[in-house]
Amino acid sequence: MADRKYRLMSEINMVPFVDIVLVLLIIFMISAPLMYRGIDVDLPQSSVNTIKQEQRIMLIVDRFSNIYIDGRKVQMSRVGSEIMQKGREGADVTVYLKADRAVPYGTIVSVMDIVKGMGIEKLGMVTEPLMEVE
Repeated sequence: MADRKYRLMSEINMVPFVDIVLVLLIIFMISAPLMYRGIDVDLPQSSVNTIKQEQRIMLIVDRFSNIYIDGRKVQMSRVGSEIMQKGREGADVTVYLKADRAVPYGTIVSVMDIVKGMGIEKLGMVTEPLMEVE
């Protein structure tokens, strides 16, 4: 037994460290959603709504120049009245225009002119992003 030499272990034991880190991670995952709860406030009621609701209308022109408002086919002469009918009283109306690339430019301008003539300032053009070629 006198010949045996005991060596000291100079390595760091990582198992307790990993256990502590995992416990802290679990505690953080449980407590994080509770931190963003917010403040409970009992708001008073008012008869006048100061925030305008937004009304979104999808206006689609297909390759055959057929016009659809929220999925329903309409004639060019009825576009203005259909949008007025869809727009709620006091709502902030936004019209999104989806047009096929094969539709003549003049048709698109006519539709945009009708929408702008109604006093709707928010008219968005829906497009697809370009696919980048590597």
